[in-house]
Amino acid sequence: MKAAVYHGTRDIRIERVPLPELRAGEVLVAVRRSGICGTDATEWAAGPVMVPLHRRHPASGHLGPMIPGHEFVGEVVDGRAGLPAGTLVAAGAGVWCGRCDRCALGRTNICRGYYTLGLNAPGGLAEYVAAPVKTLRPIPDGLSVDAAGMAQPLAVGLHAARRAGVRDGDSVVIIGAGAIGTFVLAGLGHLRRADVTVIDLPGPKLERAAKLGATRTLPARQDVVEAVLAGTAGRGADVVIEASGAPGQFENALRMVTTGGRVLAVGLPKDNPTVDLFALALREITVDSTVAHVCDTDLGTALDILSEGTLAPLLLHSLITLEDLVAHGLEPLVAGQVDGKILVTPT
Repeated sequence: MKAAVYHGTRDIRIERVPLPELRAGEVLVAVRRSGICGTDATEWAAGPVMVPLHRRHPASGHLGPMIPGHEFVGEVVDGRAGLPAGTLVAAGAGVWCGRCDRCALGRTNICRGYYTLGLNAPGGLAEYVAAPVKTLRPIPDGLSVDAAGMAQPLAVGLHAARRAGVRDGDSVVIIGAGAIGTFVLAGLGHLRRADVTVIDLPGPKLERAAKLGATRTLPARQDVVEAVLAGTAGRGADVVIEASGAPGQFENALRMVTTGGRVLAVGLPKDNPTVDLFALALREITVDSTVAHVCDTDLGTALDILSEGTLAPLLLHSLITLEDLVAHGLEPLVAGQVDGKILVTPT
């Protein structure tokens, strides 16, 4: 089969490789779409970070060059393990053991033996991928594969929205209206009725946030902390979700949240933020984080949200071939030239 294979920093090659061998509980999926994101771009431009290129992954067992792609949808082709051949499925990509203490609490995304297809084991930037059945969900009738190709990152945003602990009526600020910030906004809109302010640079991303239900948008060029405080009668927001990873924005989140409020770290900054622990403690601010998603809770709900038909058309940036992965996918992502989702078709 044809596949993109990661060999190291800025070294992805389109190669012919054998079909994947199936392990217990897995099915063979013919990939129809595979999304790429900032994590893929980072691995290509500056990795390996998570790809086990030089050291065997303790959970997946993989070592060496690897097929990336953790946001994929496709068609089951072998019909084993309870999914009939021909079933269109979206993949959660994250694989959990189901036996450890974290899994027993339902927190399968931080399973002691967790690994992710496309990051720690061969993924979906190929014509075929082997995927555990428990990570797959059928695509609802009428939902296109282009829209379903956004299910995995939307599930990540939905999980983040749950982790934020927002209650109905809360004032919420989301810093960053890129792809992940947009998925958090969509997830939050599904879960709660809140007053949501979205902050980013002026332009299409803020316009998209308004279309997706943000109460208001705030251009990042003005003093956003003072604007948020002014808009909340000096109290600050109940919850601030930092989804940009931009320099200084986590510090801004701490400054604009109310006393006793909550800050959720979603975006990953390149440099460590400077945190005033004294002020943090005196104001009793809760700082939390989020990673991946809980497949059983979030992936099916993400498909339901996408079936409403509003989100995917606003987020789809382009559809490219596997051969164009670097030139029209990873390079523009690294350069910050992409506002939405790029989907790859391997056939």
